[in-house]
Amino acid sequence: MSARSVQLSSSPLLASKTPVWRSKFIVAAIALGFLALMARAVYVQVIANDFFIRQGEVRFARTLTLPANRGRVLDRNGVLLASSVPAPSIWANPDEMDRDPRKERELARLLEMSTAELDRKLKDDEKTFVWLRRQLDESVVKDILALGIKGVYDIKEYKRLYPEGEAAAHIVGFTNVEDQGQEGVELVFQKQLSGQAGSRRVIKDRFGRVVEDVGETVPPIDGQDLQLSIDSKVQFFAYQKLREAVLEHKAKAGSVVVLDAQSGEILALANYPSYSPAKRVNLSGEQLRNRALTDTFEPGSTMKPFAVSLALEKGIVKPETPIQTAPGRINITGSTITDAHPHGMLTVSQVIQKSSNVGTVKMAMQMQAHDMWEMFTQVGFGQKPQLPFPGVVAGRLRPYKTWRPIEQATMSYGYGISASLFQVARAYTIFARDGEVVPSTLMKTEHQVAGTRVISAQHAKSMRKMLQMAAGPGGTAPKAQTMGYSVGGKSGTARKQEGKGYASKKYRGFFVGMAPIEAPRIVVAVMIDEPSNGRYYGGEVAAPVFSQTVQQTLRLLGVQPDMAVKPQVVTHAVEESF
Repeated sequence: MSARSVQLSSSPLLASKTPVWRSKFIVAAIALGFLALMARAVYVQVIANDFFIRQGEVRFARTLTLPANRGRVLDRNGVLLASSVPAPSIWANPDEMDRDPRKERELARLLEMSTAELDRKLKDDEKTFVWLRRQLDESVVKDILALGIKGVYDIKEYKRLYPEGEAAAHIVGFTNVEDQGQEGVELVFQKQLSGQAGSRRVIKDRFGRVVEDVGETVPPIDGQDLQLSIDSKVQFFAYQKLREAVLEHKAKAGSVVVLDAQSGEILALANYPSYSPAKRVNLSGEQLRNRALTDTFEPGSTMKPFAVSLALEKGIVKPETPIQTAPGRINITGSTITDAHPHGMLTVSQVIQKSSNVGTVKMAMQMQAHDMWEMFTQVGFGQKPQLPFPGVVAGRLRPYKTWRPIEQATMSYGYGISASLFQVARAYTIFARDGEVVPSTLMKTEHQVAGTRVISAQHAKSMRKMLQMAAGPGGTAPKAQTMGYSVGGKSGTARKQEGKGYASKKYRGFFVGMAPIEAPRIVVAVMIDEPSNGRYYGGEVAAPVFSQTVQQTLRLLGVQPDMAVKPQVVTHAVEESF
């Protein structure tokens, strides 16, 4: 039988009657399905719209941080000490990358890393963000992007430049790769300098490309500029001369402080050894420490002018009062204090000129311990300097009630008390400012500041004459003389503490003084730590740095010379006491 002769009605399946409810059921099921889809659409598009938008944003929307440009650090004349420049960084999404060995070798070369190191960074395919190198030169980034490696991107960042390098490193400090201050001014003024980052909300495709902006862009607020009191030229010159002195005398370290005696501004704060803020690999604490502010020491004979000026103030002596220092030693409650050289009868002025321990002690023992303690406190010893700087120390000045007679005696010539070089420099402003101690600042000011009176102007002027004698012929530091400017100051040489006693061959040499002597504009303090090349007296190792720094600083400040400029040859023997 052929297929064409078969009657369809003869098929038992087609001949059977279908129940009416079945077709209705199918139609109803289809209708319910459409209703469910419509309900779901309404739920997604209307009722739960916010939820699904959030879920979409989680997958495709990103908030990009717009970095703020960090504020600049300037010196008093507007010279840059620290500034930020664009330095884009390179990152990768390992999951997207096409691993082309040839391109990866070239990428590693441009990133200045080995192919093995690059491979380690990219081996985790589950990561979607890997830093390859931060803060590169723009030309390098351009070459990297020109390779056309899929999954490798750049991002805008800034890096910090420090034009003054080692000379100003201890003042300015530095930031880390995240632009957070780590040392110095960069750390102390982090909030002002950093500004506030902005943001940009965008939609990215699966390849990480921005396809649409979402919402408003919040622009970044750049950080504030800071203008310091530092003079970059004075700072550089002081650092150079200090470095030369430390190397010449084979010393361990050194520091220089330059203060404007009228405004209290810090013009220079130099330390050696130093470091380059741009190259901070394997830095040691020896390099990072701002010794002028953080290190304390017994200031030795630089303390004598304070004891003598107090004796003048109390009416115990006058500049011309004779004091017998023979035979060059004195016994205080069983302990013997000696002079480096016996001098016999000296006036009070000559006690400072010759740096006599015996003469100073004889005056100190006629005063009350409370009076000495009060004066030392007024000029800042034992008090933490009010400077916004990390690591600033207070030094040590014990309460006067605990002083024994021998301690009162030794404190008059700088033992049994400790201070930083900055504290000593600031204390000497009472002589430069006619009896007033001046508050110091690291920020530029435009006017003379009010000081706190400690001694009378008459006695401060008398002390300046004595300090001029100490820094002149017949004094302990003729090498402090400066061509064209009159100077005055006091040298000091102190044995270094070692354990519970003092080292036999380790010293610190100091010189602290001012210029011009009739109307001082600056105070300069110099410390050389552990000179070991045959000379260690402050008048030998520290005074020459003072001389050179004073001459350069006054010239830069436009101060007119007050002495005839002529060649001077110093032939006097140097005398010094401990």
